[in-house]
Amino acid sequence: MSIVQHFKTRYDGTQEEEYSLEEYLEICKRDKAAYATAAERMLLAIGEPELVDTSRDTRLSRIFSNKVIKRYPEFSEFYGMEEAVENIVSFYRHAAQGLEEKKQILYLLGPVGGGKSSLAEKLKQLMQKVPFYAIKDSPVNESPLGLFDPDEDGPILQEEFGIPRRYLTNIMSPWAVKRLHEFGGDISKFRVIKRYPSILDQVAVSKTEPGDENNQDISALVGKVNIRMLEDFSQDDPDAYSFSGGLCRANQGLLEFVEMFKAPIKVLHPLLTATQEGNYNTTEGMGSVPFDGIILAHSNESEWQTFRNNKHNEAFLDRVYIVKVPYCVRVTEEIEIYQKLLHNSSLTGAPCAPDTLNMLAQFSVLSRIKEPENSSVFSKMRVYDGQNIKDTDPKAKSIQEYRDSAGVNEGMEGLSTRFAFKILSKVFNFDTTEVAANPVHLLYVLEKQIEQEQFPGEIQERYLRFIKEFLAPHYVEFIGKEIQTAYLESYSEYGQNLFDRYVTYADFWIQDQEYRDPETGEILDRSAINDELEKIEKPAGISNPKDFRNEVVNFVLRARANNQGQNPSWLSYEKLRSVIEKKMFSNTEDLLPVISFNPKASQEDQKKHKQFVERMVDRGYTEKQVRLLAEWYLRVRKSQ
Repeated sequence: MSIVQHFKTRYDGTQEEEYSLEEYLEICKRDKAAYATAAERMLLAIGEPELVDTSRDTRLSRIFSNKVIKRYPEFSEFYGMEEAVENIVSFYRHAAQGLEEKKQILYLLGPVGGGKSSLAEKLKQLMQKVPFYAIKDSPVNESPLGLFDPDEDGPILQEEFGIPRRYLTNIMSPWAVKRLHEFGGDISKFRVIKRYPSILDQVAVSKTEPGDENNQDISALVGKVNIRMLEDFSQDDPDAYSFSGGLCRANQGLLEFVEMFKAPIKVLHPLLTATQEGNYNTTEGMGSVPFDGIILAHSNESEWQTFRNNKHNEAFLDRVYIVKVPYCVRVTEEIEIYQKLLHNSSLTGAPCAPDTLNMLAQFSVLSRIKEPENSSVFSKMRVYDGQNIKDTDPKAKSIQEYRDSAGVNEGMEGLSTRFAFKILSKVFNFDTTEVAANPVHLLYVLEKQIEQEQFPGEIQERYLRFIKEFLAPHYVEFIGKEIQTAYLESYSEYGQNLFDRYVTYADFWIQDQEYRDPETGEILDRSAINDELEKIEKPAGISNPKDFRNEVVNFVLRARANNQGQNPSWLSYEKLRSVIEKKMFSNTEDLLPVISFNPKASQEDQKKHKQFVERMVDRGYTEKQVRLLAEWYLRVRKSQ
């Protein structure tokens, strides 16, 4: 199917369908969705959650304490927002059940650039998925059930069509009352249409923004008189009224009120009756207009605090259902956010050196979490990301201890994702000859940007400390390992020889036997064997060599059984691998001939250097980055 045909099919699928009132009631008998409220239709659009048993995933089990959590496929791109999404769905679930939430304003509260607007856009998109039924030509999309009297007609509708009485809460609009009189009370003359909510056509989805304090009035929500119609109708006639307000358009759907508490309080008054009583008054002397929809508002915490602290706003405060949307405080999910942003930009194919996004995510998360007492904030960040660091930092606390100590507002302050992405943009465009990102440029850009932003002294000092204390030292370690690994791959034979020799020596030492070197014939007693073993162990800081030697030999003996009696690869045992790496690189000078970009003394060195660069490129670096990072690493190591 071509794209044009695909579009036409989609368009045709959302066109209106017309029915008589009797046909509509028959549909209600078969399909409960025909009279579903906006909250119920939203739940249908969101769909069922996937249940994730976190005990089966080591990282998630630490983050969620082995609980079974819900994940909604529709919100799969909202990384690290499980709690906010679940709170939003809970609001809709309770509203759909006809509980107090049905009369509340859903209010997303969070810091700038935290994802509130993205969540609101997603909810508006979901609102468009499930159709609703309305009286044909009604300017406020009113439900056909509004034509019936709950006391008189409710029992009949429930008995004959299975429509519960709780759905007969709305009144008729002034427009419908006028039509009813014109029809002489014959409601069969009303036609019913099936419509899909539409952002483009402002059908059951609308958006209101705060305007100027001096000239914005309630007409932004309730509509106003249409001056051009006053020639033919009186001012209080429904046909002279323009039902153009946000509440009029969003009936049976969703009204988004952007930065709600920036609007003058008098403008917000119609929201009180619309939510509590299901109807609101117009600017003219007509009857009330029905409203059966969801009001979604969002703003920053400063506006909310100002509004909440004003005693005159108490009536509102009780009608707001707050969902906190904090910044992401998990590094892995923060990286996924950056990857999503990059994917939606022209930088999607640009080279990004390993650890660049990780370093930026770490910096962002460090700025958002509260510094713990008697523990490192870097350790806290790693614990929040689901890492097990008890071996490396005995002072680290459990994730629950950190959360309890930080309080409920953690993640509501710090650097926004927008700030991080602006940094990323500068990093990608830092080099005039290559659109690419790497951590060395990131460290430089971050430091410059922090100075330019003119944060308060204490915050600036804290951010710079994160760079100097955590990011830079950890990157030295990371790039050192990257360079060493690429170097080692060209020296794998050397590594294997060291491994084999260590295992042999350790085995003879454990058995308390002398060792005779098969090549030289030299005999080593236990003391000499110990000296040889220590040459490898000391650079790695092995504190208990006896246990370590036993552990290694036991591992190798077990591995030989599955490897035709041969020693396993030196890379297969992480503990000894790291010991051998440290031995090989106890002196940076060993690296110099291969990794430096200076002219080479021999063809052999030139060949090894070329292989080293190729291996680094295979690991995700450009040739230019290899040179920059290798030189930076050698320079930093020299100064340490």
